[in-house]
Amino acid sequence: MAQHTFLEDMKEPLIPVVPMSHTAHIRSHRKPRNRSASTIAMRAGVAGGVLSLATAGASASAYAAEPATQTLELPALTADMATQIAQSAYATQQAAANYQLQAERDAAAAKAAKQAKADLAEAKAKARAKAEAKKKAAAAAAARKAAAEAASRSSERTTLAATATSSGSSTSTSTATGSAATVVAFVKAQVGKAYVSGATGPSAYDCSGLVQAAFKQVGINLPRVAQDQSTAGTQVSLSNLQPGDILYWGGAGSAYHVAVYVGDGMFVGAQNPSSGVVEKPLSYDPPSGAVRVL
Repeated sequence: MAQHTFLEDMKEPLIPVVPMSHTAHIRSHRKPRNRSASTIAMRAGVAGGVLSLATAGASASAYAAEPATQTLELPALTADMATQIAQSAYATQQAAANYQLQAERDAAAAKAAKQAKADLAEAKAKARAKAEAKKKAAAAAAARKAAAEAASRSSERTTLAATATSSGSSTSTSTATGSAATVVAFVKAQVGKAYVSGATGPSAYDCSGLVQAAFKQVGINLPRVAQDQSTAGTQVSLSNLQPGDILYWGGAGSAYHVAVYVGDGMFVGAQNPSSGVVEKPLSYDPPSGAVRVL
C-alpha cells in the first residue's frame, strides 16, 4: 500500500473551488441578501429562468426602487409649478382684459369718428343751405332794386317824351350858349358820318369817340370809353337837361352807350354801324341818365 505524504495530500484540493465571476467584486452585481416579495414572485413565475438572469432582474428591481427615496422634493416642485401656473393664468387674464379694453377703446374711437363725420356733413349742409338762402335773398334784393330803378327810369323817360313833344317847355333849354353851343354845333356837323367801333374821327366815330372829339373842341379831355364818360361830370336829372349834357345808357360807371343832348328834346350820337351818326328825339331811345361837364 502506497503511503502518501502530507505534501502529496496538499496537492489535491480539499474543497471544490467554484470559479468567481469577473464582476463578482462589483457591488451592484452581487446578489442582494434580502430578496423582496416582487423578486420572489418574478422568479417563481419565470419557468426555466436562469439563476444569474433572475438574480440580475432582482438586482435591477431593487435598484429601480431605490430612486423612489429621492422624490421627497416633489411636493415643493408641485407647489412651485402651481404658483407658475397661477401666475400664467393671471397673466393670460390680464392680457385678455387688456385686449378687451383696447377693443372697447377702438370701438369708441370709431364711433366718435363716425359721429364727427356725420356732424361735419350736417354742418356743411347747413352752411350750404344758409349760403343759398343768403344768395337768394341778395338776388331778390337786387331784383327789387333793379325794378325800382327801372320804374324810375321809365318815369323819367315818360317825362322826356312829354318834353320832346311839347314846345316851350321850361324843363329844357333849347338855345346853347358858350362852350355848349360849340359842342352842339360840332356833333350836328358829324351827322351822316359812319359808325366804326374804336373810331375817333374825323370821317367815322363810335359813340364815345364822337363825344370825346366834341368836347376836345372846347379844351376838355374826356375819358375814352362810355363807362368812364358816364361819371365824368355831375349827375343831372333827365327832366332838367341842358344842351351839351352827356346822355348815357346803362348804369353810371357801367354805361354801354353815350350821346350829346342838343336841346329841344333831341340828341346826336353815333348809334350803330347801320345808322351811323344821327340826330334823334329822346323818345327814340330814352337814356338812363345824364352828366353835366360844362
